[in-house]
Amino acid sequence: MTYRDIEVTCTERVGTIAIHRPEAHNSVRAETMDEIGRAVTQLTEDPAVAAIVLTAKGRHFVTGAEFSFLQDLSRTPALVVKDKVYRSFQGAARALWHCPKPTLCAFAGAAVTVGCELALVCDYRLVADTAFFQESWIKLGILPPLGGMMLLPRLVGLGPATDMVLRGRPMKADEALRLGLVVDVVAPEALAERREAFARELTQVAPQAYALAKQGLHRGLESTMEKEWAANVLAQAMLLGSEDFKEGLAAVMEKRAPAFTGR
Repeated sequence: MTYRDIEVTCTERVGTIAIHRPEAHNSVRAETMDEIGRAVTQLTEDPAVAAIVLTAKGRHFVTGAEFSFLQDLSRTPALVVKDKVYRSFQGAARALWHCPKPTLCAFAGAAVTVGCELALVCDYRLVADTAFFQESWIKLGILPPLGGMMLLPRLVGLGPATDMVLRGRPMKADEALRLGLVVDVVAPEALAERREAFARELTQVAPQAYALAKQGLHRGLESTMEKEWAANVLAQAMLLGSEDFKEGLAAVMEKRAPAFTGR
């Protein structure tokens, strides 16, 4: 599959999607988001890929939506924006959010508006100490439409999320680590190595258990304890009959690393 705005690679069971728009300072447009969505689907369906990394080339992750694209939107009828434009933007976010495989967003520099929202829908975030998150949509007179208003309060608390969404305040890497938004902060020159190590770790998880547990965590954002008890006992019953459970149990008893197969 050919892409213009991103680069897709696969090494050691890790599929990597790198946003690469140097001419636009890694700002994105509908085509970029379409490509991200297609790439996530491609890597999700590839049995050789066990984990997916979303990153970028250059100084920043995503500096927001391309200004020329935003100007076009101001002249686009609302129904067209809803039915076409945000199909691309929400489509990429949905593909990452619903991906059954582990997803890691790793970056340095700015994750502004769209970039912040893409990072939030991944399972994990790993950043350089130059990184920052910013939901500055309010400064343009619009709001975060890709999941941030639901996820941020749950990830960092209502107070910091309110400040980010309603004032557009950036959150730097050290604060993001303190609040649990990111799993680690490293020097920029150490980011690639740390990203690769973390991604390799994610390839070792039991695929079925990971996918079902991830679904349960996501459901829990909108569900009730009674519904979750009912759903999770069925999922657990299925997992207890899997080959991965037998392998995991044997590995613990034999004090060795498990070799999960997804069966």
